[in-house]
Amino acid sequence: MSGDEDRGGLLYGPQPDVAGASGYPSAPPRMGFFTDTSVCIGCKACEVACKEWNAVPEDGLELTGMSYDNTQGLGADSWRHVAFIEQRGPFGGGPEPGIAHPDHEDLDVFTAASRLGTDAGAPGPGAPAAPPGGAPEGAADERISPVSPDGRTELRWLMSSDVCKHCTHAACLDVCPTGALFRTEFGTVVVQEDICNGCGYCVPACPYGVIDQRKGDGRAWKCTLCYDRLGVGMEPACAKSCPTDSIQFGPLEELRERAQARVAQLHAAGVTDARLYGESPDDGVGGDGAFFLLLDEPEVYGLPPDPVVTTRDLPDMWRHAALAAVSLAALAVGSFVRRPR
Repeated sequence: MSGDEDRGGLLYGPQPDVAGASGYPSAPPRMGFFTDTSVCIGCKACEVACKEWNAVPEDGLELTGMSYDNTQGLGADSWRHVAFIEQRGPFGGGPEPGIAHPDHEDLDVFTAASRLGTDAGAPGPGAPAAPPGGAPEGAADERISPVSPDGRTELRWLMSSDVCKHCTHAACLDVCPTGALFRTEFGTVVVQEDICNGCGYCVPACPYGVIDQRKGDGRAWKCTLCYDRLGVGMEPACAKSCPTDSIQFGPLEELRERAQARVAQLHAAGVTDARLYGESPDDGVGGDGAFFLLLDEPEVYGLPPDPVVTTRDLPDMWRHAALAAVSLAALAVGSFVRRPR
């Protein structure tokens, strides 16, 4: 093992071949998830499929006060979490949500989505036709106005299925003292529950707050990207069950290309807020194995805007500690040698 490498294949620099660096010389392409939140309908099929396949315990069916979200976040008993975020106001690059703006000229996400694959200048399916002779100068175009005829501001639900990011630079791998966390040949990060001793070091190490310890158990649990299914050529249960292909599974590089094309398609349709999150190898965790297309800022979805691997400074810390130890030893020896008799 080189000085720049850990058992999880983490290099604090560009490192696309995480599986190869972890001891898999003939590893398959790195696999991952691309979640397109613009087509998520909040059906929770992914949550159910994940629990069913992985025998994840039920974690409560009570309403949380957060719309239809009955899980609130990822945890030891929620390896998939579907967020429901309610917003009022104009969308598609206009003023901030919550402010009615009848003269806003950008397409709202609903109208823009309905126009995908159609002439951008023509109304999409279900959109009302323009008034004869066009709208008066300075007046709002009712086809794209985010305000209804009676003055009510439109409501938008942002729905997103969150999951472990399977980071390139995975801090949880760095801090695990037992080797319970390991990098698979597919580049994913998995917890071996029979080896986990429940120390909990991985919980604060995760920059996304994904890993959690199960009550009454103490061990850490999280998404495995259905490692057992991948081994026999099957896709993860959540992606298999998604009815809209919001959760897409495949080789990571292929997914990144597909995601870039989807963002370009949405931008061309007027959804200017569409952006990718976690796909860049140049971010603070070296890129995620599970990344997202978002329709608003990451913070709106409960995601950190600039995630950083929490163990990035460990090599320097160890070097400073070693230098300090050597210096103290040298001082001790020097004091002994110079001590007067």
